[in-house]
Amino acid sequence: MERRSSGNVSPSRLGFAEAARHRGSPFALSILALLALASAGCAPEASPRPTAGTSHALVTPSPQAHAQPAVDLERFRALPLGKPFSGKPWISHVTTADLDGDGRTDILACDDKLNAVVWLRQTAPGTFAEATLRDQLPAPVHTEVVDFDRDGDADVLVSCMGQVFPNNDRIGSLILLENDGRQTFTARTLLDQVARVTDARAGDFDGDGRLDLAVAQFGYNQGEVRWMRNLGDHRFESHVLLSLPGAINVCIADFNGDRAPDIAALISQNYEEIYLFENSGFGTFTQKILFGSTNEDYGSSGISVCDLNRDGRPDILYSNGDGFAYADPGKRPWHGVQWLENRGQGFFKYHRIGDMDGAYSPIAVDLENRGVLDIICVSGFNDWKNPQAASLVLFRNDGQQRFTRTVLAYQPIQMISVAAGDLDGSGRPSLVTGSFYAYPPFDNMARLTLWKPRAP
Repeated sequence: MERRSSGNVSPSRLGFAEAARHRGSPFALSILALLALASAGCAPEASPRPTAGTSHALVTPSPQAHAQPAVDLERFRALPLGKPFSGKPWISHVTTADLDGDGRTDILACDDKLNAVVWLRQTAPGTFAEATLRDQLPAPVHTEVVDFDRDGDADVLVSCMGQVFPNNDRIGSLILLENDGRQTFTARTLLDQVARVTDARAGDFDGDGRLDLAVAQFGYNQGEVRWMRNLGDHRFESHVLLSLPGAINVCIADFNGDRAPDIAALISQNYEEIYLFENSGFGTFTQKILFGSTNEDYGSSGISVCDLNRDGRPDILYSNGDGFAYADPGKRPWHGVQWLENRGQGFFKYHRIGDMDGAYSPIAVDLENRGVLDIICVSGFNDWKNPQAASLVLFRNDGQQRFTRTVLAYQPIQMISVAAGDLDGSGRPSLVTGSFYAYPPFDNMARLTLWKPRAP
C-alpha cells in the first residue's frame, strides 16, 4: 500500500533518546506516547541539535511559584459516559465530530483495553449510545475525523501503535475507516510495519487536490515524522521529514501565511522540541525548531492549534506534564501549559500560560461564549494521594491573553485526553474526558466522563 522515497531526511540523533527517561520505571516508556493525543532544569544537551533550516533559541523557562488557584467545582456537572467498565480503563484519546451528519455532535474514543475505536452517538440532546466503530485494531491511540475521499461524508483516520508499552519493532500502522455515507465503515490500511504511530492528520501538501497525510511515529529507540503523498487509489509515497524517536503529535496549518499547509510536530523523549516544517506549496519542506527545552525531563505531553489572540494567525498550545517514566511517577515543578504566539512569517514567541501538575491535552475553547478563547487541560500524572490534586483545570482568558487558573475538578484522576463541543444542543460547550490508568493509585476512576455546564 505504501512505498518510500528519500524525501527530506533530517540528521538522526538516535541511540540515547530513552536513557534519561528510564528512571526506574518497570515499563520504561513515557505514557505521552499514547497520544494520537505534547521548563525548568539545567541539564546539558546529550548531543547537538539539528541545524537544518533556521532554529530559534532554545528556552528553559524557570519554574513559577504556585499561586493558590481559584476553585470552581460547580461550573460543570460530571456524568459517566458510555458502557460500564471493569478493571482499569485505558482510554488514550477522545474527540468530537458529527460522524453521521445528523446535526448533533458525537464522540469518538480510543479504548486500548478493547483495541477498538468506539462511537458515542448523540441520539437526542445530551443522550449518547455507545457502539464499536471498529475493533481488532492494534492499540489505537488517536482518531482524526475528515472527509478523506472527499465524497461528502466523514471518514476516520486511526493511528495505531501496535502495542502501547515499549517496543522498538515496526508494529505501527495507520488505518482509514472509510464511510460509505450510511455509517458502514471499511477499514483500509494506509501504512503498516513502521515505528509505532501516534498521530496522523490530512492536508493537501502538494496542491494536487488530493488529501495527503502527516504522520507522527513515536517508535521507541527509533521513530519518525513523515508526510505521505496521496497518489490516488489508496496508494501513497512516503517522505521522511525527521528521524527521531518520541513524536507525539503533528498539526497542520498555514503557519507562515504563504497559503500552503505546514506541519508542526512535537518530539518528546529528551529532545523536548517543537518543529515546524514549512511547505513550499509543492510538497518540499524546510525545517526549523520553534521551541526546545534544555531539561531532558521536561515531559512534553501534547500540542494543539488555535488562534488564541484572534489575530488571524494559527498559534500553538503546548503542555508538558508527563511523569510516567520515573520510579515515583507524578508531578514535577516545571509542569504546565505554554502558548507559542505566531508572530508571522514562521516566527513564534513563547509565553508561559501557567503551572499545572501533570498537564495533558491542552485545548482552546470559548467556554462562556464571550468571543474569547480559554484553555482547558487535564492532569495525567500527579500526587494522587493528595485529595487536592487537580485533575481538570481552566485557564480563563481575560481577552488580553492574561490567564487565571481555576480548578474545575479533583476527580476522576489520571485523565489524559479532553475534547469540547456542543454535546447537549444548548449551544454551550461541554467537555468529554478519557482516563488511562497505567500506575497506582487506582482510585476515583472513570472511563469516559461528560462535563455538562450548569445553568449560568
